[in-house]
Amino acid sequence: MKIPEYYIKKIVAPACENDERIISAFLKCPRNRFIDEAMQRLSFDDNALPIGYGQTISKPSTVAYMTYLLSVSEEDIVLEIGTGSGFQCGILASLAKFVYTVERIPQLSYRASLTLKKMHFKNIKFKVDNGHIGWEEFAPYDKIIATASSDEIPENLLIQLKIGGRLVIPIKDRIKIIDKLEDGIDIKDGENCRFVEFVK
Repeated sequence: MKIPEYYIKKIVAPACENDERIISAFLKCPRNRFIDEAMQRLSFDDNALPIGYGQTISKPSTVAYMTYLLSVSEEDIVLEIGTGSGFQCGILASLAKFVYTVERIPQLSYRASLTLKKMHFKNIKFKVDNGHIGWEEFAPYDKIIATASSDEIPENLLIQLKIGGRLVIPIKDRIKIIDKLEDGIDIKDGENCRFVEFVK
């Protein structure tokens, strides 16, 4: 399925401030690859869609916006909490040096890993676990992103973030941008959002 022009020009580009690297990542990861056959016609609409097990694939504009906020460089090691369909993971892997991704639901993690391997990504490592505890083995991370909503900032994720690193996470329907400093953290508000809640 060809990526329609409106998808990039009207949905992705405005959400990421026309960031060329992010637009390129979206072209490399067509959203239809991460969606069930029955919903292929909706692949490039700006809507969240069900992927099973009570979870969703986020709106493409939200993925582009959160990716922009994360400010990923080619040398970054990124931790993603909430693999889901693998769509956000593929975008991150197109931008970063390496992505570690944690998913609570085994079936989703397995399906996402198959999809991304078929797309020839070799810089992703998958784990099935509780996202709230992060992935201590490979910490600290340059960037951390959570694609499920939490009531508070998970302490483990802050611990596993490098000094100078950034965490982007939805907290109570508001995206938070958290920078870890030498003497604490700086928290900024992003846009309002609706995400599924962390599966604990």
